[in-house]
Amino acid sequence: MCLTSYSGDVKKLEEAGYHTVESVAYAPKKWLITIKGISEAKADKILAEASKLVPMGFTTATEFHQKRAEIIQLTTGSKELDRLLGGGIETGSITEIFGEFRTGKTQLCHTLAVTCQLPIEQSGGEGKCMYIDTEGTFRPERLLAVAQRYGMEGAAVLDNVAYARAYNTDHQSQLLVQACAMMTESRYSLIIVDSATALYRTDYSGRGELNARQLHLGRFMRMLLRLADEFGVAVIITNQVVAQVDAVGVFNADTKKPIGGHIIAHASTTRLYLRKGRGDNRVCKIYDSPCLPETEAMFAISTEGITDAKE
Repeated sequence: MCLTSYSGDVKKLEEAGYHTVESVAYAPKKWLITIKGISEAKADKILAEASKLVPMGFTTATEFHQKRAEIIQLTTGSKELDRLLGGGIETGSITEIFGEFRTGKTQLCHTLAVTCQLPIEQSGGEGKCMYIDTEGTFRPERLLAVAQRYGMEGAAVLDNVAYARAYNTDHQSQLLVQACAMMTESRYSLIIVDSATALYRTDYSGRGELNARQLHLGRFMRMLLRLADEFGVAVIITNQVVAQVDAVGVFNADTKKPIGGHIIAHASTTRLYLRKGRGDNRVCKIYDSPCLPETEAMFAISTEGITDAKE
């Protein structure tokens, strides 16, 4: 951080997960005053200094359009799926992938953990991958198979993936604090959380805990959004589905909906719904997006990761 006159406080901020001026400027004051040694008056001064260094006011649509041009798309491994997504998984935002068991969510994550390392001219992100695994489904052997497909050196690919297993929701959030510190030191192009919601279903099981669960989940998603904004990385979260038992579900052929409610829905820029097709084929539908039509595409799961669908 450049707040040199606050050097003592910078250490406190870094310990709390604020490693850049942007992270401080974007934070609500009530979050800063929870840090030991940061009073309300001090928080006001720090925020005032940070806001001088980070543009947070109005800009023209022209300038914003130019900034959007810096966004890159990461290839999924399937040309059809990339076409559906307007080029691939977009950096600087959160993409949610949800669906039933064995629909390809984790396989897509494994493929992207490799393709994000490709050069930009090969639809990669030229950066490392951060992989948070909450269900123990990460398999480095899968990465090696995808790396071989792209002619990449397996050992280098594995070295460029920072992996962590999360064991509870507090640990899951704490890993994002560590992630922020790591991302100030190396170039990352992708963060994966597979799955973002699984631990919330076990840590907060009763209906009486729903409010506490949504508050905690909301803060976790806010932290992910902050990382996407600050570092321009693509963020992938996977999610599970539940049967919809309300009146809407009665008239709907597909009664499954993603869990997490409005918290996940509003934090995710693009939401992708995966379902099973014939054999190894899968179907991806644009469930929600600010700029993509509600269409779908076929892809396949192979030993080399995600590929185009087989006839």
